[in-house]
Amino acid sequence: MENKSSTELITLGTAAGPAIRGRENGMASAVVVDNQFYMVDFGLGCVRSAHEAGLRGKDFKAGFITHLHSDHVAEFPAFLMWNWGAPVEGFAHPISIHGPGQDANHPLGTKLSGTRGLVDHTLEAFSYDLNIRVTDEARPVMSDLINPVEIALPQTSAAEPFLVYEDDHVKVTAVLVDHPPVHPAFGFRFDTADGSITFSGDTAESAALAKLADDTDILVHEAVNLEFFASRGFDAAFLNHQQQSHTTPEGAGRVATASGAKRLILSHLAGVATPAEWAAGAASTYAGPIDVATSGQRFSLVADTTYATI
Repeated sequence: MENKSSTELITLGTAAGPAIRGRENGMASAVVVDNQFYMVDFGLGCVRSAHEAGLRGKDFKAGFITHLHSDHVAEFPAFLMWNWGAPVEGFAHPISIHGPGQDANHPLGTKLSGTRGLVDHTLEAFSYDLNIRVTDEARPVMSDLINPVEIALPQTSAAEPFLVYEDDHVKVTAVLVDHPPVHPAFGFRFDTADGSITFSGDTAESAALAKLADDTDILVHEAVNLEFFASRGFDAAFLNHQQQSHTTPEGAGRVATASGAKRLILSHLAGVATPAEWAAGAASTYAGPIDVATSGQRFSLVADTTYATI
C-alpha cells in the first residue's frame, strides 16, 4: 500500500442511501496512518473502492460504525470476506469493530442487533463459506480474529467527547450525535501525530459534534439538499426525517465555523445538487476551504497542518 504522507483520509464513498441517485459509492471512509488503515462505515461499494485505493486487509487495524442504518453497514460482511486471509493479502491478525450497542429506546431494542449482533450474525450467515475456506485454503478462523466492541455510552454529559479506542497510531474519541429515531449514533474524531480528522456521521446540526471537532484539521460532515426532496413530492414522513435528522450545507458550515475546523469536506450527500451548489451553501456560513467529496478522493494530512489533495 503506497502512502504519500503519514496520515491520509480516503473518502471511499460519499453518497447517502439506501437509494442510488448517481455514480458515487455509499458511505465509507478510510484513515491511513503509517501504512495501517481504519475504516469508518461500510456502505455500498466500499469493498471495490478500498481495493482500488490500494488498501489490503493485511494492513487493516480496526473498523468504526457511526450507526446501524443499512447504508452505513451494507457491505460490512463483504468487506470481511474480501479482505481475510493470505490468498487475498487479507487480515490474519486480530481486528476490532467498534460501533453502537442495542437501542435501549426502541420497543424491540433487546431483540434487534447492535454491533455484536451484526458481527455474530454475519459469521453465522456465512458459516459454510468460512468453514470451507479454512479447511480448503488454509485461512485462519475468522471468528478468532474479530473482536466486536459495542461502545459504552457516557455516564456523564452526552455532549462531552469520550475515548473509544487508542493504539500506537491513533486516538479515537466520540460523541453522541442527533440522528432520530436512530440511537445511538456517533461522530468520531481521529487524532494522529499529524493532526486530526473528525467525522460527523449522520446527524442534525450538533453542538456536541462542534465540541468534538474543536480545532480539527479536517471535518467530514454530511449534507442534505432539502429542496431536492421537497420538489419531488416525497412523503411528508420522509421529508420530516430529512429535516430533523440531517444537516443542510449551511448547517455544516455553521458547525465547521463553531468548531474552528481548518477544512470542511462535505460527504454523505443526500439528494442531488451540483458540486458548486453544495459548496455555496456551506460557504455562506464558513470561510475556510471546502471540498465536495467524491468516491476515492484522497486528502493528505501533514505535520505542518497544510493540505494537499491527491
